[in-house]
Amino acid sequence: MPLPDLDMPWPPSTLSGPYREMRVDDAWYSGDRRRLAKVYAGDEQRRDGLRRLWSRKRPELGRRHDGRLHIPLAGDIAATSADLLFSEPPAFTVNDSSTQARLDELVEADGIVNTLLEAAEVAAALGGVFLRATWDRDVAARPLLTTVHADKAVPEFRWGQLVAATFWRELPGADSSTVLRHLERHERGRVLHGLYQGTDDRLGRRVPLTEHTDTAALAGSLGAAGDAIETGIDALTCAYIPNMRPNRQHRGSPLGRSDFRAPLHDQFDALDETWSSWLRDIRLARARLIVPDGYLRDHGSGRGASFDDDREVWQALRIPPDSGEGITLSQFAIRVAEHERTTAAITRQAVQFAGYSAGTFGLDDQVATTATEVVARQRKSMITRDKKSRYWAPGLADMLHVLLMLDRAMFTPTVAPERPRLSFGDGVSEDPQTVAQTLSLLAQAQAVSTETKVRWLH
Repeated sequence: MPLPDLDMPWPPSTLSGPYREMRVDDAWYSGDRRRLAKVYAGDEQRRDGLRRLWSRKRPELGRRHDGRLHIPLAGDIAATSADLLFSEPPAFTVNDSSTQARLDELVEADGIVNTLLEAAEVAAALGGVFLRATWDRDVAARPLLTTVHADKAVPEFRWGQLVAATFWRELPGADSSTVLRHLERHERGRVLHGLYQGTDDRLGRRVPLTEHTDTAALAGSLGAAGDAIETGIDALTCAYIPNMRPNRQHRGSPLGRSDFRAPLHDQFDALDETWSSWLRDIRLARARLIVPDGYLRDHGSGRGASFDDDREVWQALRIPPDSGEGITLSQFAIRVAEHERTTAAITRQAVQFAGYSAGTFGLDDQVATTATEVVARQRKSMITRDKKSRYWAPGLADMLHVLLMLDRAMFTPTVAPERPRLSFGDGVSEDPQTVAQTLSLLAQAQAVSTETKVRWLH
């Protein structure tokens, strides 16, 4: 299927629902107050009927702040998801020793583990992420593994399997009334490129790639078809990694669901409202002095009056002793305990709905002393991690295989591509003393070989 030649809505109308939900998830994930206010401009009520904190209009001009405080719990959940999956680098193994050496070189030189950390965090926030294999001889003499966010892709599935994907990006340099978009379509065996001039919601007309500096270099690489680059391999050079399935908002869809799709948006809003109320208590509870007009020093006509609270000597004021007038200290109580308990309860509920244990986020008062106790108290998080790793394994193995095939076709003809086997690292590192005791007991029982002990230890 070629790139579109006619004007059409963009993004395509078939993805309007998922894209709209991704915009809300992205606003919470970004932690940007302006994005939150924009995304909730027309959605003022939570499901409990209360008004959303971030749908409220900005206060009148002249105030130093609007009193709203944002706590980036959504970003913390997404980062924790990535840490559970890839904080310990996974192992990629193949049978051929020379292929293994080249694979290790690609993984290290390209920083693939860091790419996976980024991809896993984005997938947790947006419901999925795309891994894309590409190459640029001017950048590196090896294929590259990159990520594409789910809200910048138009996937095509068949029987739940990705068969093609069109990635797009908006290019700088267009005037205020037009938008330049670069479309990159990945099909089996080739990659197609196209440049379009349109508007915010329309793809517009197709223009030559040479009309923008970011795509001009691609024009010299295109084949006889005019827009396609042959990859030289019989495989799709991209893969979709769902965060978790099924998608509860769109049942039957192959798209994954976000960790925030419980939905947690109301909990996030309630948490921000609680913290804003807490800080409001602190602002209102500042000690203030209420003094009679006679205590103020007049600065002259039109210059107002002031009270110097550092002054040590005051002249006598003609105030009757029984008038009750004098300096009054005003200071309100701060409801620290109430706000703290409410904050902890909302946070605990939100992370549990997202599929994690409270202890993973430091909400468990008990201190675990061994790795076994950590796993026991974080069982829910470990179950979520194991489920996500099973979604990651097939697509990641496919892309590493594609990297090896591209490497043979373009850079290293002697390499023999194999589909790697994946082994995810431990979610919780074992205590060295516990490992030593376990190995000692196994050695005394003569139930373990030296090779196994070395592998276990390292």
